Amino acid sequence: MRVLVIKTSSLGDVIHTLPAVSDAASQVDARFDWVVEESFAEVPGWHGSVERVIPVAIRRWRKSPLEAWRSKEWQQFKRCIQEKNYDAVIDAQGLVKSAWLTHYAKGPSYGLNRDSAKEPLASRFYNHPVAISKEQHAVERIRQLFAKSLGYKLPDGDGDYRIERAQLPSRASQEKYLVFLHGTTRTSKYWPENYWHILANRLACTNLKILLPWGNDEEKQRAERIARKAANASLLPRSDLRTLAGILAEAQTVVSVDTGLAHLTAALGTPNITMYGPTSPTLVGTYGANQIHLQARAIRQQSCSDKESQLMQVITPEIVLEHLSPLLNRDPV
Repeated sequence: MRVLVIKTSSLGDVIHTLPAVSDAASQVDARFDWVVEESFAEVPGWHGSVERVIPVAIRRWRKSPLEAWRSKEWQQFKRCIQEKNYDAVIDAQGLVKSAWLTHYAKGPSYGLNRDSAKEPLASRFYNHPVAISKEQHAVERIRQLFAKSLGYKLPDGDGDYRIERAQLPSRASQEKYLVFLHGTTRTSKYWPENYWHILANRLACTNLKILLPWGNDEEKQRAERIARKAANASLLPRSDLRTLAGILAEAQTVVSVDTGLAHLTAALGTPNITMYGPTSPTLVGTYGANQIHLQARAIRQQSCSDKESQLMQVITPEIVLEHLSPLLNRDPV
């Protein structure tokens, strides 16, 4: 059986789909191709059951549709997606933009029905709309979608990401370290910068180095300020996703805000304390073992702050340190 998976973005959503591929590979004789945004094209290939990754650039093409047409990138993508006949085409995203892509693939299409999809109109593109309850974590929803689409019983237990660690680079140094994932897409998700300074300095007695990744100028400047105020913290060079995955895989622990790299950390099995302010981890939080969720809304009764922009202030460095301390002496995976 050959299956085409369509899950284009974002990083966390792409990672949430890996356990469903693991399930299917263990239950049926299947080979997988995967359509994904070019920014995340490395990720599906880290799973041993994914044979072919087909990059798409919807985000970039939307900005310059005429240029996309003139460059013939769109035509080339259509040729790639139509090269093979598929036994099943599964849209694991449930958006109109992803459902639209199923129209170009050769094979029966499956996706969430109108009551299950984030965008109900998407269900009209599928040959076989599937009903999946919304009141559960995204990983479990996608696992059920694959099971119903491909006709197997969902395996017992939690989903398994099955990222092949051998594909990731390893750090030459054997020193133990933590990673602070301080960057995210919404300002209301930021943890106060002075809290990062306080936490870093409280960890100085552990002799653990703190590594600070960054992905844009704003994040770089924040990382530089944190590093200047904490002798045990240092700025990483700008890294691609594969290099960052290798760093996260070997970290002692990670402390993060709600960001795609937090989901990557969970997929790698690295203990992670993730802080949630305006968002809830119940349906789309980090998934897997050793994942600790700190919810500002659950702590809020201890604070007078009701503003979304101030929610993250409720999660103090002392609260993070209380949950972090038991993780500091573990042996890395």
